[in-house]
Amino acid sequence: MQTQSYQPISAPLLDPQAPAGDEQRVADIFNAIQERIGFIPDGLRLYSLSPPLLETFVGNVTYFNGGGTELSAELTAMIRYLVSWQSGCAFCVDMNEAVLVDKLGLELDQVRAARTNPELAPLADKDKALLRVALKAANNPEFVSQQDLDAARQQGWKDRDLFDTVVQAASMRAFNIVLRTFKVEHQGAFA
Repeated sequence: MQTQSYQPISAPLLDPQAPAGDEQRVADIFNAIQERIGFIPDGLRLYSLSPPLLETFVGNVTYFNGGGTELSAELTAMIRYLVSWQSGCAFCVDMNEAVLVDKLGLELDQVRAARTNPELAPLADKDKALLRVALKAANNPEFVSQQDLDAARQQGWKDRDLFDTVVQAASMRAFNIVLRTFKVEHQGAFA
C-alpha cells in the first residue's frame, strides 16, 4: 500500500552496517524476522547499526505482536498507523496500513477515514477508549487526565493496559522520528 507522500523521497542518510564483530548477531535477528514475516523492513535494517537497540526494538515489537499484551492486534496496529500518520512517517503509515488491511482484514476506506477522524476507526468501542488515550498521549501528553484513564477503565481496561497503550504510542512516535531523521521513507530505501 502506498499513502500520500509528505515530501519528496530522498536517499537515506546512513548506510546501516552491523559493527565489526556483531555481524552474526544482527544476521541471526534478521533471519528470525525473515522467517516470521517474509522480509526485513528497512526501518529495522537501520537498527543494525546498534545491535543492542535492534534487540530492544525487536523485543518491543514481539511484546505487542506476540501476545505479551491484552491489547488486540487491530488496536495496536491502529495506534501505530494513526501515530505515524500524525507524525508524517510515510514508511510506517504504509507498513501499518498493509497490516490492518492485508493481515487483519479491515476495510481500506474505513482505515483511511480514521486518519482525519479517529472515532471512525473500525474498532470496538472498548478499543476506541484506549485509542483516544494513545493519540492524546502521543500528541499532547500534558493533557491526558484522570478522566481519560477512567473512561478507559469503565470499558474494562486495567492499569497495565493503559500503560501498554501509552508505551505503544510513544514507541511508535520515537520510531517515526528515527526514520524521518535518517530519510528511511519507504521499503526498498536501502536497495
